[in-house]
Amino acid sequence: MAGVSHRKVAREAGMPTSASTYHFTSLGELLTAALTSVMEEDSARMRRLSSGGDRRRDLAVLLSQVVADPGRLLAEYELFLLAARRPHLRSATDGWLGAVKAFANCYTDDPVRVRVVAGAIDGLLLHTLLTDDKPSAEEFEGFLTDLLPSPGRS
Repeated sequence: MAGVSHRKVAREAGMPTSASTYHFTSLGELLTAALTSVMEEDSARMRRLSSGGDRRRDLAVLLSQVVADPGRLLAEYELFLLAARRPHLRSATDGWLGAVKAFANCYTDDPVRVRVVAGAIDGLLLHTLLTDDKPSAEEFEGFLTDLLPSPGRS
């Protein structure tokens, strides 16, 4: 989040700086709104996956789309780290973590496995930011199949 300013945000949005400062009196307030918006969008995408169909395949496709946009992914993890430093922002990240857990609970009710799945997803996404290796939907599906048993098993 280094380098974020009202001026840069307004320029990116195609608006005058005064519009940014009118709606957000501080950068902290602006970053909070950004984090909340991004996490709500991502949580909703995950919840839709938890509602039926070929869930592992659907998540694999979603993850392959996520890694195709490294700029957004990097911004999301920067926002996660901001929430780690500012506990009052954690409610925004709780939605994402809850959605990932709900997805994993479609396959298992083992709380350890659920945490492993959540950590593995975040770990895989972070690794794509550090390498040129962008897993395909098929590769992500293989990872998820290894991590998650067929529904009804733990």
